[in-house]
Amino acid sequence: MTIDKIPGFRPFILRPVYSARVKPFIGREIIKVITGQRRVGKSFILFQFMKDILEKDPSAHIIYLNKELKQFDFITNEEELYRYAKENLKEGVNNFLFVDEIQDIAAWEKALRSLLAEHCCDIYCSGSNANMLSGELATFLAGRYVEIQVHSLGYDEFLSFFGLENTVENLNTYLSLGGMPFLKVIGLDEFAVYEYLRNVYSTILLKDVVAREGIRNIRFLENLTEFLADNVGSIFSATNIAKDLKSQRDSITTQSVLNYLKPLTAAYFIHKVQRYDISGLRLFEVGEKYYFEDIGLRNAIRGYERRKDISKLMENAVYLHLIRNGFRVYTGQAGSSEIDFVATKDGKTCYIQVCYLLADEKTVNREFGNLMKIEDNYRKYVVTMDPMNSGSNYQGIEQLHLKDFLMKEIFA
Repeated sequence: MTIDKIPGFRPFILRPVYSARVKPFIGREIIKVITGQRRVGKSFILFQFMKDILEKDPSAHIIYLNKELKQFDFITNEEELYRYAKENLKEGVNNFLFVDEIQDIAAWEKALRSLLAEHCCDIYCSGSNANMLSGELATFLAGRYVEIQVHSLGYDEFLSFFGLENTVENLNTYLSLGGMPFLKVIGLDEFAVYEYLRNVYSTILLKDVVAREGIRNIRFLENLTEFLADNVGSIFSATNIAKDLKSQRDSITTQSVLNYLKPLTAAYFIHKVQRYDISGLRLFEVGEKYYFEDIGLRNAIRGYERRKDISKLMENAVYLHLIRNGFRVYTGQAGSSEIDFVATKDGKTCYIQVCYLLADEKTVNREFGNLMKIEDNYRKYVVTMDPMNSGSNYQGIEQLHLKDFLMKEIFA
């Protein structure tokens, strides 16, 4: 089989970060679950995995179904999924099963667990809702799956997709239009991009949030989303959000706010970041920040006013860079001082402050001073848009321009 014979196949641009993550699990008896927001390229990542498999084993047999294609409408439950996989196995070769948008198949996990137990194929699937791996389902598949989360394009991928140099002008384009992979098809015309992104936003809200969660108050959901877009990187609690929205004549309870935030995060549309007490080494129970999976989607909701929004978008870009590279991310508290990000990976930690410009001594003292209060030897960064001093070092704290930080392997 050649990859161009796969239903719905289209040429794609390689995203090596995901090949590297799945490579250790190819051929292993564990289900590879690819998750992420709608339209971040999960289907193309699956094609990329197929390409890697076929290059290594040209005789490999690929069984593929995509629930967004009408030809697979007949597969609605675990019995039909199991039957389709079994009927399409090929003897004498290695079989690989790929299921795209698997959350649209009822009780799919039962079929996959049985196929895995029968050792008949190597299994890969994708989904656009975090709830597919929560609660009882996670228990049902415990120890039998690995999750690989796919994100919109990072700045380095954005430059690669469009063949661009790492310049301030191109960074500003990324901060304005974001990194949805389909931009490669429609180009970087601002009007066309925002029309596309508004349609993606509507689809996510209606299909992945409203329809899936049975939400009735769509107007409040839209107002909440706009509120989050206006307040990227601000510390909130559900109670405070309810109070702020009530002041805007949108009265709703704290529990209702929580009920609406959960499906937005489950659709990978926004990300919740908890606060971490650095000195006490504990998580706070209240007070968190929210960031968007794609900066362009955030801008399509509220518009992009550089002077008002640049600091928020810088933080959002740094957050996305960290999670794309496998970090667990928190917002830090060191005494009375706030640290924008505490990022951990493989037993290592780094601290990051994000500031548009170090315009005066007071700002310098705040951004560097907050980091200097942390009494350990982990790496510390101040990320700015200051055209000068990128790569400079102040008492062990490295200052980097955002365009350089977004290209950096932090622990390299």
